[in-house]
Amino acid sequence: VQLVESGGGLVRAGGSLRLSCAASGFTLEAYTIGWFRQAPGKQREGVSCFSSTGGITKYADSVKGRFTISRDNAKNTVYLQMNSLKPEDTAVYYCAAAQRFFCSGDMSIYTYWGQGTQVTVSS
Repeated sequence: VQLVESGGGLVRAGGSLRLSCAASGFTLEAYTIGWFRQAPGKQREGVSCFSSTGGITKYADSVKGRFTISRDNAKNTVYLQMNSLKPEDTAVYYCAAAQRFFCSGDMSIYTYWGQGTQVTVSS
């Protein structure tokens, strides 16, 4: 069972990146998937979530209107499209999977975690 993130990198403010979270060993469709990030010296925080039931999406206030989460069942992959990036979006981004029907801000419910991908936004 594995989650692998990719798509991070260095981008200028105002630019875009698309992060991917590919699963192996289990079917993402059956799990609620969350994207989290952790900046240096800060606590990990929730960014976005895609529920297993109903495909309900949620976003942190700081990324609403700029980030979009989506899921491709055929590819067993969840994406995070990040537009209008800001320097404060700089962090290591992680995806995680929870055997829950709906999104939750409680990180302890997430069973599987990826290794993270670095996103750096220059001003």
